[in-house]
Amino acid sequence: MLCDITTVRRVRAVVPVLLAFAVATACQPAVQGGTGSTASVSPTGPSRHVFVIVLENTPYQLALAQPYISSLADRYAVASNYHDLGEPSLPNYLAMTSGSTWGISDNEFHPLPATGIGNQLTSAGLSWKAYMEGFTGDCFDSPYPYALKHNPFPYYGDVCPPNVVPMTDLVTDLNSNPPWMSWITPGLCNDGHDCGVRTADRWLSEVVPQITSSSAWKKDGVLFITWDESSAGDSRVPLLVVAPKMKGEITMRLDHYSLSATVSDLLHVPRLGQAKQATSLTRQLQAGRPS
Repeated sequence: MLCDITTVRRVRAVVPVLLAFAVATACQPAVQGGTGSTASVSPTGPSRHVFVIVLENTPYQLALAQPYISSLADRYAVASNYHDLGEPSLPNYLAMTSGSTWGISDNEFHPLPATGIGNQLTSAGLSWKAYMEGFTGDCFDSPYPYALKHNPFPYYGDVCPPNVVPMTDLVTDLNSNPPWMSWITPGLCNDGHDCGVRTADRWLSEVVPQITSSSAWKKDGVLFITWDESSAGDSRVPLLVVAPKMKGEITMRLDHYSLSATVSDLLHVPRLGQAKQATSLTRQLQAGRPS
């Protein structure tokens, strides 16, 4: 059952608690086999600062043809056999953050159970933030270039978490005490969706050095940069693994569930949904080599 954002706002305004719960129950998509939110045990080990940047609609070869993206692939590690989970955007973002697409095949608003990596980290007492370009304080009503479909966190529990903050907070946090997980979503121009991959490449050339010059990244951090979908019909997108000791090509087949598994492992929280069976990059990161 689909629920558009206008309906959800109306329900929230009339009876904030009871009807919002009813809408969440009615609109929850059927969970595909093996993609539920039942947790599995994650490998033990220290938490690391994790940074994730998700960009838009660019196939592997086109992304790697850009000067700054290419320089990152040469200097660090790139997964050359990494795949999206189909179109459109939203199911891919949900897969990265909860190990499931929830049977969703559109970009509409769907209230989902209060699960996902953000809720896990909150329950575990681990700090996290989602930095959103264009965000003005309301997950459901912030202006362009912000896009709700590129912010998966309010879908879980039908609430805008206080951890969702404007992109402008990122530099301040990097210079002080960044959270254990920093999820970074540029707006519809800088992510390449509306303005193309060259714009995204220039944006990365400004933001990535801010991350890699931070003490958190230098000490134990890892930055993942990927794209939600290929837009070329082949499902192949890059995953850049920017970590101090990682360099080379990662050739094993991976997908967005693999990213979910890796982030969960690094932050020492249980994997969710399809991520429980996914191939993780945890071993490669611990060893400091791509294979």
